[in-house]
Amino acid sequence: MLVRLHVLRGMLAGDVARSLPELQACPGNPRSTGALRLSSRDATREVLGTERLCLRRFTHADADFVLRLLNERTFIDNIGDRGVRTQDDARRYLEAGPFASYATYGFGLWLIESKLDGAPIGMCGFLQRDTLPNVDIGYALLPEFAGLGLAREAAMATLAYGKQMYELKKILAIVSPSNARSIRLLERLDFVYDRMMQLTPDAPEVCLYAHIA
Repeated sequence: MLVRLHVLRGMLAGDVARSLPELQACPGNPRSTGALRLSSRDATREVLGTERLCLRRFTHADADFVLRLLNERTFIDNIGDRGVRTQDDARRYLEAGPFASYATYGFGLWLIESKLDGAPIGMCGFLQRDTLPNVDIGYALLPEFAGLGLAREAAMATLAYGKQMYELKKILAIVSPSNARSIRLLERLDFVYDRMMQLTPDAPEVCLYAHIA
């Protein structure tokens, strides 16, 4: 799946459009608030911050974390096996995925760090796929950080950023039909089920959801 997608305070479904999260500065980057400006010089800076999290661009130094995240059983079962088995594989994944997306679109998947200790805990951001007509949002967390509201916190901030920075009017999400937790999250974020689909002819069917600003 890569379900793409802060709630700083408990928001109910239906409140998303009128209650965008308060984006906050990350340590060392006071420019990560306000108009959410991000220039090409900010390649290693935080993109945005929430009450508990910083989201920033990946760098090659994150290869060890990527190697672990992509080999977690929850990632493989719910998102897929990316074939990343070594640090070199992880660097190639970063170059072909997030780095290429930053260069082409200005956005991509971003590293999620805890403000508490700076530890990396997951990733969240936007993807532009050839097989989908609109940007889709996705996230993945290390299993020990699941169930703490962090995926929703990161997702809400990402949605707000997409609307403010890129004026995205429609954002998609794809999710495995067996991933009930992520489906509940999408519905709480006001994503609406559209249809079942395959990203490629030989890929398993996934649920397509849409969020319209």
